[in-house]
Amino acid sequence: MKKTIQQLFDEYVYECEFVQGLKPQTLRGYRQNFKTLLKIMPDLSLESLTGYNMIAFFKILQERNRIVGKGIIKTGVKKNTIATYWSKFNPFFEWLARNGKIDQNPFKGLKRPTARYEEKQFLKKEEIEKILTSIITHSDSVFLLKRNLVIFYTLLFCGLRRGELTLLQISDIDFQRKMLTVRAETSKVARARQVPLHPKLIMYLVDYLVERKKYTNPYLLVSAYRDSRLTNEGLDSLITNLNTFSGVKFHAHQLRHTFAVNFLKSSNNIAKLQQLLGHMDVSMTLQYLRCLPPSEMRQDIEIMSIDNFV
Repeated sequence: MKKTIQQLFDEYVYECEFVQGLKPQTLRGYRQNFKTLLKIMPDLSLESLTGYNMIAFFKILQERNRIVGKGIIKTGVKKNTIATYWSKFNPFFEWLARNGKIDQNPFKGLKRPTARYEEKQFLKKEEIEKILTSIITHSDSVFLLKRNLVIFYTLLFCGLRRGELTLLQISDIDFQRKMLTVRAETSKVARARQVPLHPKLIMYLVDYLVERKKYTNPYLLVSAYRDSRLTNEGLDSLITNLNTFSGVKFHAHQLRHTFAVNFLKSSNNIAKLQQLLGHMDVSMTLQYLRCLPPSEMRQDIEIMSIDNFV
């Protein structure tokens, strides 16, 4: 019996999980994007998987109305969203072609869309100060105050991803070497890395761990309500509250961007930054710096001299 495109997609994701070892959050993104594809084009089949129909999909995606938040109607999507859909679909289409399920990738001959990031990704000094003030003034207990400060400073001075932060264990912190370890099983790229600890973060970690002694689970960051680790959802809830209290609209990943921009400002070393962020490809690191303020380049321009030209 001939398999449907959904059945083949399920096979592809199964292979990605157990052969390629892709992380659950990556696979979740694949599934969500494919679900949208079938929602917009419910009759899509291997026979109708053509370049023309994929163009039609992107057209509908950009023209349809959708409800977000509290009943707000929005039309279309950003260009970087189109690029994301392309990057999620393309490996599956290549897999179909490689396994003889389709004659060729429907993207063949089409120009790959490039992401356009117009919004500011990093947080400014005054925004960071507002968030810190909201942590200090709105934490419900001394314990939560110390935990929340560790959360904020770890994201700010280590550049961790959200999942890497919530899966940190106490044993991943080496105070003697002043080093934090992101284990391979928690890293997005399944590769371990080490990040030096900032002196201020060390201070907050020591203070927090004294307060945390009554908890028995091995994870560094614990729930406010039980002896278990802080989940991604719990972290998101905390950040939502901080958005409200501080008046600064931000998400956890923006602290990773903030770390990247300021590390480059202080070190001017893209290779070191790539290693600290845990990127396999330096091109990924460069994307984090797309919004480096032009003012940070002023000194580089001003010290140029014709006398030193090549």
